Amino acid sequence: MAIDLYYYMVSPFCRSVLLTARALGIEFNMKEINIFKGEQHQPEYLAINPQHNVPTMVDGDVVLWESRAILTYLVSRYGGKDNSLYPEDPKVRARVDSMLYFDMGTLFARFFAVFRPLLLGEQDSPPDGAMDKVEEALGWLDGFLTRGRFVAGTDHVTVADHALVAVVSGLHAAGLVSSKFENVEKWLVRCTKEMPGYEQANGAGARAFGDFAKSKFNK
Repeated sequence: MAIDLYYYMVSPFCRSVLLTARALGIEFNMKEINIFKGEQHQPEYLAINPQHNVPTMVDGDVVLWESRAILTYLVSRYGGKDNSLYPEDPKVRARVDSMLYFDMGTLFARFFAVFRPLLLGEQDSPPDGAMDKVEEALGWLDGFLTRGRFVAGTDHVTVADHALVAVVSGLHAAGLVSSKFENVEKWLVRCTKEMPGYEQANGAGARAFGDFAKSKFNK
């Protein structure tokens, strides 16, 4: 049975799922939901996902719409034993989980505080001081990247990298990642080279987000 993925490429959440799928060789039945046109509020979509966000994955009787849960589910179900994307070693897995929580609770939360009012048309420019919080989080990420080549302190890509690169690459495409974050810059290059299907799964969508952000920051 094909796995359905309801998605919109501007969303970093969707792009992180596509990166993990590419790494696992999974092909989705892709169903675009244009959030700018309000398609997430259509009754048939609400019947699947009452929170009306993207992505939503439907794999038989498994329906998930928290992207980080989708990432770990895909590896756990389809990645085979001891898959390095989400290692079984409890110490390594804990580091991966901690970076997924950092993405959700810190970096993306601050990113969202900047861009939510812009996406909803509530403001024409970023809220005062909000980007300072994003910069602080990027500084922490830069420090984490002293522990290894990838964000969980590993020498290989994990799902934590898929989650975080989807956010950071969008900021980078918008010119919002300072060159002082040298470890982040180098990590982004590694991701583009070492993540299968990076351009199709993330690169184009990140640039589309960057174009949107530039239109709001360069007024």
